[in-house]
Parts: sequence; C-alpha cells; structure tokens
Amino acid sequence: MPQPCDFNRARVAFEQDCTLIAVVEMSLNSWLVAGIVPGIERHPLKKLAVDEHALLKLLHRWQAEAIKVGHNVRRVAVAFEAGRDGFWLARWLRARGVEAYVIHASSVAVSREHRRAKTDRLDTELLKRAFIGWLRGEPHHCHMAAIPTIEEEDAKRANRERENLVCERSRIINRMKACLIRFGVRSFKPTLRKAPEFLARLRTPEGVPLPPNTIAEMRRDMARLRFVRDQIKEIEEARLQRLEQAPKERTHAMVRLLARVIGVGIETADMLVHEVLSRNMRDRRAVARYAGITGSPDESGRKRREKGLARAGNARVRRGMIQLAWRFLRFQNDSALPQWYRMRTANARAGTRNTMIVALARKLLIALWRLVTAGEVPAGVVMRAA
Repeated sequence: MPQPCDFNRARVAFEQDCTLIAVVEMSLNSWLVAGIVPGIERHPLKKLAVDEHALLKLLHRWQAEAIKVGHNVRRVAVAFEAGRDGFWLARWLRARGVEAYVIHASSVAVSREHRRAKTDRLDTELLKRAFIGWLRGEPHHCHMAAIPTIEEEDAKRANRERENLVCERSRIINRMKACLIRFGVRSFKPTLRKAPEFLARLRTPEGVPLPPNTIAEMRRDMARLRFVRDQIKEIEEARLQRLEQAPKERTHAMVRLLARVIGVGIETADMLVHEVLSRNMRDRRAVARYAGITGSPDESGRKRREKGLARAGNARVRRGMIQLAWRFLRFQNDSALPQWYRMRTANARAGTRNTMIVALARKLLIALWRLVTAGEVPAGVVMRAA
C-alpha cells in the first residue's frame, strides 16, 4: 500500500561529501544551472539553452570533476521551482537515474525588503539554500510538489478543457445580449435553437431591422456558440464512455461512487477525483489545505484576527466545493453536515452564513475524501442505487 505523501522534509540521510546538488532557474529561452560539487570550493554556475540533454551532460561533467578530486559521488539531486514547464523535466531526469524534485515556489523564503534585488543568479542562491535545508531533513524548510505521471496529468485535461469552454460559452452569450441591448432589444434569446431564423425578423423599438454588420456579427457569434456547445457535448460523452468501458479502474470507481451521492453530479465528481481525491494525501488537514479552504490566522502579541481563506491551494477545488456546499444544503437537508450548519447559523448575524459555508465546504470535502478512500459514508447522506 503506498504511503501518504509528505514532502515537508526528506526521508533519506544526506551525505554532502558524496552528493552532487544542482538547482535550475527555468525561463522561456534559457536555463541557469547552479551546483554544489563535492570537493570543489567554487559553486559552478552555467547558463544553458532549453535542452534536457545539455543539462544531463553538465551534471555528468560535474560528477566527473568531483570524482577526479577524490569524492565518489553516489547521488545526484536536482531541484527546480514549479512553474510553466510543469513536471516533464523531473520525470525525464528520474528515468535516467537522477533524483529530481519540484519545489513549491511559495514555500521558498525571500527577502522582505521593499525593493530587493532579484536576478536569476540570486534566485538560484535562494533555491540552493532551501534545497539543502530540505535534504538535511529540516521540517518545513520548503515544500516539494508531488510529481504526477503523464496519465495523471492527462486525466485532468478533459475537465479543465470543459471548464474553459463553459466560460467561453458564457462570454459569447453575454456579448450577444450586450450587442442587442445597445439597439433596445431585450426579449430576444440568442441561445434558442431557432435563433438564427428569428434574427432576420427582429425589429428594434424604432420599428427598423438590425443593421447588416450587427446581424453578420450575431450570426458569427451563434456559429461559435454552436461549435462550443458541440465540443462540450463531445467531452461529456467521451467521459461517460470511459467510465462505462473501465468501471473498476481506480479513479473511475471513485467518480462512480461520488456520483451516487444525491446532489453530486458526474462533472463535480470527476473534478474532485482528478484534482484532489485521487492524490495520496497525508491526512484531513492536508486535504483541506490543498483545496485552499483553510484559514489564515494573523496573531502577534495581543492581536488576534483571521484574514480569511489562505487561497494557496487549488482554485478549481475551492470554487467547486463552495458551490457543492450550497447544493448540499438543498439535496441532503437531513444529513448531519447541513444540520450542523443550520445550528451554527440559526441566530447568527448577517454575513455569517457566507463565512460558515466555507467551513461546511471544508467538512464536506473531508467527508467525501473518507468516502472514496475508506468507504465511510457521511452520517445521514442519501445515496443513489449502485
């Protein structure tokens, strides 16, 4: 059974005399590689083109230099910040026997000066200090990201593409409505199936038809809307086919189990499983923290206040869970969590409901995590038939 992920500190003993350390500051056109080579006082710094083979060749060259001065390098550890390049380089290096890690950028401590110097060279120094501290086993020195497989990354694309298409659909509809309102037309619905046929007969309050350029623009927008809708439908049908073809596959079984909860649809279940619930989380605190629905206390001396949501986690999960929490109050009204929410907000002042819905979303996410990992059904929750 795989152990829960805990990247607060390294679990392997660190021997500096036989470990080659390198960090990579990645940009669009070049990489800046900084190293700590055993037996060599200088800390080499090398700028490379975006080329993984050149990086591996540089690591082997530094390893040969260390061996030449009498240090047998048995371990090569490379780290870089999570960013635009994703995790492909870490997977590529690990496949070639190099320890590769991806550092959460927000976990690296930086200077708090109002105007601090910031260059790629200084960034590599910060990364080296953070990486060495983590390799020594210092807890919470910096945090490493879990490196997903290609299949795990690909599983998220359908849900994220659908989310972008839904936003595009809303943008097109709002643009068409705004265009019509400029001519005083408010009753026309551009989302109807026969809307293109009715467009030519549409009249403004002055009794004249829409101008020709406006009609042409509306027709093009309607064509875009049909195309986006067809793509959304295609994504949804493909997902249902995947669930039917391999119902016992791990993530598919999780999606089907979540979809049995009344109030949770296939779309929400698919998003939650591939974004958070399929990850091998350490405990319930890690689940809530990854979703970004934990608090951010501000305490110093006598000052005690709460600054609201940390917002450091997955924004998709945070938005989806808050929407699901409101839905849960309607569809699972007699279960334990909605009853707890009503009890806490019965005599509360205005605005407390919106604050407490976040607490309900956090409790609900933890309950769903326990459902898909341990089979523990939340108290009072009504399930659909299998």
